[in-house]
Amino acid sequence: MSAHHLSVSISGADEMTLLAARLASRLTAGDVILLTGDVGAGKTHFARSLIQSVLDMPEDVPSPTFTLVQTYDTDIGEIWHADLYRLTSVFEIEELGLTDAFESAVCLVEWPDRLGPLTPDNALHISIEPGEDDNARQLMMRWKGSKWADKLGAIHP
Repeated sequence: MSAHHLSVSISGADEMTLLAARLASRLTAGDVILLTGDVGAGKTHFARSLIQSVLDMPEDVPSPTFTLVQTYDTDIGEIWHADLYRLTSVFEIEELGLTDAFESAVCLVEWPDRLGPLTPDNALHISIEPGEDDNARQLMMRWKGSKWADKLGAIHP
């Protein structure tokens, strides 16, 4: 599979929320999004915005930093939001059931470097970095295959 990439400039939190919501509407079970970036880059904001955009009833979407995984029943099916920052072993990831969820749910994973060899080949990698001013962000997206090109083309022509 050949590798693809897309760079998106975001001017602030509202644009990040809109982009995440547009992507959410295109997701289906088995879609895995891996979010990387420094602490405070916007990984949780992106995940929270995506999840809130597809909930039947509004609810709080906390960071899973301490719970490790939060699950949500949504209009697009089950979503797993994982924060792997505190994990030290791929065995812990398997115990969470995350590898099974990669096939049956939409999965948003913060700190995906902890996945090591469990990283899905067909995942969308989104790296969030500071932009030109305090609120701006640069999203670097990369993926293999054609699945993500179709989904991302619909949200960011």
